[in-house]
Amino acid sequence: MRKRLLWAAAGIGLLLLLSGCAPEATQDTLQPQGPYAEKLKDLFIPVFWVAVFVFIVVEGGIVWIAIRYRHRKGRERIPAQVHGNTRLEIGWTIAPALILAGVMVPTVATIWDLARKPPDDAINVTVRGLQWWWDFEYTDDDMRTSYGDGASIRAADVLVIPEDRVIYLSLEGAGGGIGGDAEARDYMVIHSFWIPELAGKQDVVPGRTNHILMQADHPGMYEGQCAEFCGLQHGRMLVRVRALAAEDWEAWVENQKQASVAPTGLAREGMDLFLEPLSDGRGSCVTCHAVGGTDATAPAGPDLTHFADPTHECFAGCNWETSDRDALEAWLRNPDAVKLGSKMPDYHLSEDEIDALVAYLYSLK
Repeated sequence: MRKRLLWAAAGIGLLLLLSGCAPEATQDTLQPQGPYAEKLKDLFIPVFWVAVFVFIVVEGGIVWIAIRYRHRKGRERIPAQVHGNTRLEIGWTIAPALILAGVMVPTVATIWDLARKPPDDAINVTVRGLQWWWDFEYTDDDMRTSYGDGASIRAADVLVIPEDRVIYLSLEGAGGGIGGDAEARDYMVIHSFWIPELAGKQDVVPGRTNHILMQADHPGMYEGQCAEFCGLQHGRMLVRVRALAAEDWEAWVENQKQASVAPTGLAREGMDLFLEPLSDGRGSCVTCHAVGGTDATAPAGPDLTHFADPTHECFAGCNWETSDRDALEAWLRNPDAVKLGSKMPDYHLSEDEIDALVAYLYSLK
């Protein structure tokens, strides 16, 4: 029986070890790709080894005592007890205090360092967490669109940034109902924004604004997710950061400032469906979505002005690739069927309507 238990314990330990192996992990805090993530790693490593030392001392002491003073045949009295040893009591009071102080000092210093005001050339982005997707609004004066009243550039699910530039994120919680209504208290939940390779995690709390600094050392795609349970689809509230080279960033900004181009053919039919109320009183896409240069200006759902831009790689909480036509069609057919609890209604679209809307969405570059 004891042998079986040992084999079972070894098997469980091996499974736990294997579960931590990921040769191509995309969310690895130990492989920082920016200076702020590097600061966190520099703090984590020494604190980790301090914790390992404490674990070995404490658990090793427990195991030693359990073996040394275990019950044996013929032993009827308890081991000799130690009472009132002043030196021992002072030692085990001072030692933990010194260890905690050694951990506290660099921890507080790192917290202060990460909480510093951003440099003057930092890019300011407001991040809003909804159920279950992320909304990004670029709030600097030079990030305003050329159409309408010059509103700020908005993007959903994919945060696009330049390399080697500090990004100052202002994190705001929003209602999870249609439009992210701040008064929709039934939907007010806490999210947590986390891009492990670029920055630490920070809670997104309704009613307050938290901040976090981020920077990517080189172009690339960095994955993240909501790290705070926020409801039914918490595990599918993903996010990506796309870092661009300087010239690509400038081209991206210039494109984002432009209104959508009027489509032709089937895409034109899709635009008409999008902008006008659907037949039989089924509702309208413009109730929630905006498309720059059209009458669609609602801020409730993701801004679709540049839905098919190459940097907008995923949609609906980054669960599906934008280029995946089958996934997009399934989403329009019945959002709740592919992402249970989705706040986007089922408009009971016909297949012809879906084809037209897909053509329109893919024309928005």
